[in-house]
Amino acid sequence: MRYTRSGARTATGPRSSFTGEVLIDGVREPDEQSAVGCAHVRFAPGARTAWHHHPKGQTLYVTDGIGLVATRAGGVQEIRPGDVVYIEPGEEHWHGATADRFMAHLAMQEADGDGEVVTWLDHVSDSEYDAAQGARS
Repeated sequence: MRYTRSGARTATGPRSSFTGEVLIDGVREPDEQSAVGCAHVRFAPGARTAWHHHPKGQTLYVTDGIGLVATRAGGVQEIRPGDVVYIEPGEEHWHGATADRFMAHLAMQEADGDGEVVTWLDHVSDSEYDAAQGARS
């Protein structure tokens, strides 16, 4: 067993990868014992990730609030506490809060053989975000 005492500081999501106010608490980084990485990510209303994909896929577990997850193929899903979303390897997607509610989730992903867990792409435009708000199921 390995125990890690809490002590890390909350980080602000970098503007290169997020729109709006996003706070990230790392849970674990991939290392020599496990390729799994995990973070607790909190999104203010309207905040969201940029488009991105993961070489080994990603699992989201919603802990609070109401959010959205969307794929480049056009699927949009509203997500709520207790929901689990699995995003396939290489599937371009984004996730974040709705315009009027905050949202928090655990994001879990596995590193590939090169240690990579994510490839960041272009930002979700305001028009893409607004369209997702109207299309959520």
